[in-house]
Amino acid sequence: MLTKHRLFLLLVAWILVSISVSASPAMAENNVITDSDKHTLVFNKPFRRIISLYPAHTRNLMDLGATDAIIATGRSDDQLPDLPKVHFRDDPERLIALRPDLVLIRPMISRSYPQLIKRLQQVNIQVVSLQPAGIDELLTYWATLGKLTGKEQESIGLIRRFSQRRQSLHQQLTTVPEAERKRVYFEAIHKRMKTFAPQSMAIFVLETAGGINMAADAPQVRSTNIAAYSKERILAKAGQIDVFLAQQGRMNPVTIEDIRREAGFDMIKAVRENQIFLIDEKLVSRPTMGLLDAAATIMEILYPEVTDRGAST
Repeated sequence: MLTKHRLFLLLVAWILVSISVSASPAMAENNVITDSDKHTLVFNKPFRRIISLYPAHTRNLMDLGATDAIIATGRSDDQLPDLPKVHFRDDPERLIALRPDLVLIRPMISRSYPQLIKRLQQVNIQVVSLQPAGIDELLTYWATLGKLTGKEQESIGLIRRFSQRRQSLHQQLTTVPEAERKRVYFEAIHKRMKTFAPQSMAIFVLETAGGINMAADAPQVRSTNIAAYSKERILAKAGQIDVFLAQQGRMNPVTIEDIRREAGFDMIKAVRENQIFLIDEKLVSRPTMGLLDAAATIMEILYPEVTDRGAST
């Protein structure tokens, strides 16, 4: 954990230097970004009329102070309720009518609805697909959003706040000896017995909270954040699992009773000892500052004595 923490701090320092250089006046006319679909965009001024089709983009733009640049959001995004709602399944003309200069999407949309992207580009509307796959990409993602909106300095502040809060959580954990760290199985999809890929945001959250990932050997499913882990493999470690976590939401509409009643799960130490907890999937899956809210929540579950001590100081 210490080595990963030091690597994270080095990564933060490198990205902050990179943003500062790119934000200098000499570089102002040469803004270049490469999105998650490996498309490169060159632009010379910030975008001012943005449609955000992913709630995480909306949240991050708001955190960067770029709320005024958002002119519409996705239908399921309730963060800016007064704005028009659109959907990637809508007739592209509905989006075009709003006169955006940029539409922010994620790779799932570009893969499933290429006709939308093509039509928007035909009328010179820029489309950028972003979704960081790991913590290193998260910091770069914030820097990219800063470039797109002219909020480079604000992105520096966001990355610094993230680093400082993570450092604070790490400091709290120093009172918990390595030998006493809780061993955790983190469920992603109950019906399919899926966990999270070792490099995923959810596992970053778990490890930031001081949990030991009991499925660190889980093979990633394609290029997603999900990893395969059969019931047999879970039960092979049944006696070692101190805490059973599960994300809960649209992707995994599970209850504690579902987990408790699963055939064979009564062998799992955490199930026998009622150490089953559900975490809002929006917190552990969306690339926002909320990841550290999730880490703090999980830390409180794993080490309540540490968080109690921190609150009283």
